[in-house]
Amino acid sequence: METTQRQTYLDWLRIISIAGVLIFHSGMPFADDESWHIRNQDTSQLMAMSNYFMHLVRMPLLFFISGTVSYYMMQRRSAWSFIGLRFTRLFIPLLVGMLIIVPPQIYMERLTQGFTGSYWNFYKTVFNTGAYPKGNLSWHHLWFICYLFVYDLVFAPVFMWLISPKSARFKQALNTLGKGKWVYLLAVPSIVWYTMFARKFPETNDLLHDACFIVYWLLFLLAGFVCILQPSLMESLQRNRRFAIAIGFISLVPIYYFWLNPPANGAEWSALRGYSFRAFSVIVAWSWVLGLVGYGKQYLNRPHRSLAYLNQAVYPFYILHQTIIVILAYYIVKTNDTVIMKYIYTVGVTLFFTMGIYHLFIRPYAVTRFLFGMKPLEKKRTEVSKLEISKIDVLVEEKEAALA
Repeated sequence: METTQRQTYLDWLRIISIAGVLIFHSGMPFADDESWHIRNQDTSQLMAMSNYFMHLVRMPLLFFISGTVSYYMMQRRSAWSFIGLRFTRLFIPLLVGMLIIVPPQIYMERLTQGFTGSYWNFYKTVFNTGAYPKGNLSWHHLWFICYLFVYDLVFAPVFMWLISPKSARFKQALNTLGKGKWVYLLAVPSIVWYTMFARKFPETNDLLHDACFIVYWLLFLLAGFVCILQPSLMESLQRNRRFAIAIGFISLVPIYYFWLNPPANGAEWSALRGYSFRAFSVIVAWSWVLGLVGYGKQYLNRPHRSLAYLNQAVYPFYILHQTIIVILAYYIVKTNDTVIMKYIYTVGVTLFFTMGIYHLFIRPYAVTRFLFGMKPLEKKRTEVSKLEISKIDVLVEEKEAALA
């Protein structure tokens, strides 16, 4: 039986994954062996190692959850209606981000590279210098929104077929994966693809030259859609959650062994070592994503009064947070504090400012809600409530008149 009612645990996992994005990006200025927009003079290899783990898990989890969101949005909608909704929820915020949210990040980076003009002088170059990194036009961390929009645009007819009665035989076949641990076969194509092509086609996030990762991310999104489409798959993830996390923990051991024991004398990694590192990396990604979904279904499938607020906040939060981090980092890296103090301060202040901007300037207003991809204000519910109150008042008056 298909599940058409939104599952609470998926919303909690979405909130957790966005919190992970905050922790990840806050560490980027201080992580060793990382290339980022603003860099601290002193860096930490341990932070780089923890960031690598988060890099393996955070975006795959977001794409998996996005697949489940696409499923719920397809309910009682045509393919064209779904595409129109994704246009307003994804393309509009992406455009706003590229024109308003991202340019301050590039400006701060250009200041570290010797640019001395005002922000207005810089902003004019956004439109005539071409794409980043040579130019100043970019979507930076909003690449996720672009990729998700393209995936939903291309696969809308497929999604429509999957939720229709026409796919009954396919869904019945999927039910086989819900038995035992067969559900983990969903990870096999991704493991093979990433292991073979990740080195030849490194991650660019520019859509056009991202041959390996544009398929890699898509496979997580499709897995999310398929798992929510066939409830027995989600039940399998819940039942085998301990197994998945155990595999994820074990697979971290060779990754960090390779990391901490590089080839002697600066020699390049052997082909076998490289393939092994990439294979274990993607096994970690799938194990943790599927394990977290299983644990979420087991323990997080319960409402809370804060859930509605946080679930609305995460999307604007994602759009805003990196700009706050980059602006903060530009000034923080100039201080004499330790790496850990700078990192903690970056996390705390980014959380404070981003949530403040959301609560005060985005959440209350229809225009900003639209620009940041949020649902419209719920006026109808208020109108219905007023109507119900009016009916109650009339009944009370009639009752009083009868008693009189």
